Amino acid sequence: MMNKPLIRRVAAAVTAIGAAAAMVACGSSEPRSVVGDVQAGEVILGTKYDQPGLGLRHPDKSMAGIDVDVATYVVNHIADANGWAHPEIKWRETPSAQRETLINNGEVTMITATYSINAGRAKTVDFGGPYLLTHQALLVRDDDRTLESLEDLANGRKLCSVTGSTPAQKIKDALPGVQLQEFDSYSSCVEALYRGKVDALTTDATILAGYAAQYDNELRVVPMNTADGEPFTNEHYGIGHAKGDEASTEAINEALREMYASGEFRRILERNLGENADTADEDAIGDLSFLEES
Repeated sequence: MMNKPLIRRVAAAVTAIGAAAAMVACGSSEPRSVVGDVQAGEVILGTKYDQPGLGLRHPDKSMAGIDVDVATYVVNHIADANGWAHPEIKWRETPSAQRETLINNGEVTMITATYSINAGRAKTVDFGGPYLLTHQALLVRDDDRTLESLEDLANGRKLCSVTGSTPAQKIKDALPGVQLQEFDSYSSCVEALYRGKVDALTTDATILAGYAAQYDNELRVVPMNTADGEPFTNEHYGIGHAKGDEASTEAINEALREMYASGEFRRILERNLGENADTADEDAIGDLSFLEES
């Protein structure tokens, strides 16, 4: 017959195990493994909820966009490659300023959210990819033919971007005469542009293409080039996940290579961006040498 002290110790151990299981169920403070979560059958994928063409949550809570489709393809490919069932997918909104924190706190498995890879971010999280190459551009009203290049923003034209954004500051540095108008969101900038309150909006061309499609192409994307004809910036979108998880990086990159080889990436671009699909292109998966230049 078990004595009472032993019964108490066993009960305490069971309670501790239950508490630990509850913590795992509710979310861990430790970073997650992409491969581990796929094998376990549930992934939490981070993306934007308010960027048409890239990451958008509809009123019925369904998700759409390039980043949504790429993330879904990647986790299902990892499952298929290992003979596992496709995992249950849960979506989590991941604003730009919170992305690294959400990964490192274990609140998401991985993030595709117009996540440009740069040296600062790469110190905190690891990246699969890059899977998409785009460039900074302008969004203008389709009936305004006075804005066809970066130089046309000079002489007091009104440029809109999100408060504190890097794209706006880069143009301000290149064209000190531009009048920079800052709003709290890109959707606010788009509305101001549509109503004629500003002359242009700047950010990544893929983001702008999504808004152009949303407004039935009454707005159009204008490429931006430097004086020597090169793109004004190169933006390499990656899949952010836990630092040091090399197995997951390799599995993500394998999935992305198959996505290119099968033609699925081109179909994803055309499905989500339509006639503006050329604002994005394939990138050099696994090659992060551009970080050495930044």
